[in-house]
Amino acid sequence: MPARFPRPIRRPADAFDRLVGSADAAEAARVAHVTAAALLRRVRADESGEAVDRMLQYTREHGIDDIAEMWSHAASRSLPGALWRLYLLRLAIHSDPALAALLHERGTWALTTIDAAVAGAPVPAGPSELIALIDTILRGAFVGDFAGALERAAAFCRVQASGATHVADDYEATESQRATALTRRALRLDLYGDDLAAAASLWRQGALV
Repeated sequence: MPARFPRPIRRPADAFDRLVGSADAAEAARVAHVTAAALLRRVRADESGEAVDRMLQYTREHGIDDIAEMWSHAASRSLPGALWRLYLLRLAIHSDPALAALLHERGTWALTTIDAAVAGAPVPAGPSELIALIDTILRGAFVGDFAGALERAAAFCRVQASGATHVADDYEATESQRATALTRRALRLDLYGDDLAAAASLWRQGALV
């Protein structure tokens, strides 16, 4: 996949242009927060788990355009911002699980923190295991401990960021463009890790809106 996470937004959609391009930024923010809270509440209320299964299946088949229209411009440390980052992280892993597995392996080897254990990937973690992990984390946000899921996602981001940094170093002498792309990916993942960890803390305080 490209080193930077894609933002799959349907540019021709007039409704989207009106929403995020409107001078009424407050209304766009209100829509983002209301829809995020409503989705989280509705899916978590379904004890059968069928609602989250339908939601994941829908995004597998149709992408995340509809979600992007609602959440992609939300503040990073808000409920819609946190959910948007979870979806982008899932998209990144599903788009190129082989790269994700490589970065996870290198990141786990390089880090001296407990992030790999917190993320919860098996050892070894190949492409299929990484896909299963990120699906489990996203599912956990809707049916389990929301803050715990955000913390796992934050740890996962830090492992991936470390791996991207070290793989970028490998390419620096021979493929500078690829090294630059991986470095940018590492920076993005590191920021996402910080944002998700902060969102988890806010959720535990009852302050994530």
